[in-house]
Formats: sequence, structure tokens, C-alpha cells
Amino acid sequence: MKVIFKHLFSFLVLTSVSFTASANVILVDGHVRAMPASVPNTAAYLTLENHGDAAVKLIAVTTSVAKEAQLHTIVDENGMVKMRQVESFPITSHGALTLKPSGDHIMILGLNKPLAENDKVVLTLIFDNEQQLQVELPVLKNADSSHQDHSEHHHHH
Repeated sequence: MKVIFKHLFSFLVLTSVSFTASANVILVDGHVRAMPASVPNTAAYLTLENHGDAAVKLIAVTTSVAKEAQLHTIVDENGMVKMRQVESFPITSHGALTLKPSGDHIMILGLNKPLAENDKVVLTLIFDNEQQLQVELPVLKNADSSHQDHSEHHHHH
């Protein structure tokens, strides 16, 4: 009998923890693009996973390295690709949000000082459920064209 109670108890403890933990969104990967020193803006690309049972929206980003950070998406208007600021990026329950050069991304505007390659940039991601996630991203030169990217081409899902 005792054994069963022990199992039941540990199960109850586990389930109650998962309901209160709001930190369901985690950073999987990301970087900030290294730009020439003369360019005051840059972009951050990252992948977030939402491990929660509810969809959340990324609604704002703050950073101490620049005046402001904005959520941007790329829209195709009559064959013209344009960047547009958006209010939020939704992340579905148990889904992922991937910010990449050809799609949604975070624009970092008005850098206080040029970012050097391999610097670390701390961003605070703010979600509509009042959760905040602080992430630290490395500054990398164009990650698309460099050789460090080849490993990723094999496992696209």
C-alpha cells in the first residue's frame, strides 16, 4: 500500500508544479548580426520554443545596447519585399517561433556603440502573459554565408 501512496504523492507534486511555472518559453538558439561600425542598427534572430499548453505572444523586446528594439516582419507587396513593424509574434502551444533573416526578426535600432563580433547582447523578451525571458545572444557576422552553418542543413524539420 505504501508504495502506491508514494507514487501518487510524487505524481501530484509534479502536476501542480507544471501549472504554476509560467516560464514555458525557452530560447533554443539565436544571434545578433554583426554590422559595420557605421551602421547604427542591427537585427536579432532567434528560435523560441513554447512548452506551455497555452499560446503566447512575444509583444516587446528591450535591450540596454540600443535605444529600442522592434518586432519586424517581411511582407511581399507586389513582388517588393518590405519590412514592417508588427505588434507581436504568436507562439503556438508546444510550437516554436523562428526569427530569421528572410522572415520575422527583431530590429535593434540606435545602437549605443558598435557591436563587435562575439560580443554578447542581452535582450529581455516580453510576452502577453507578463512573462519575461532574458536571453543573451552572441554577435555573429552573417551566419548565412559562413561555414559554421553547414551542420544545420542536414536536419531541417
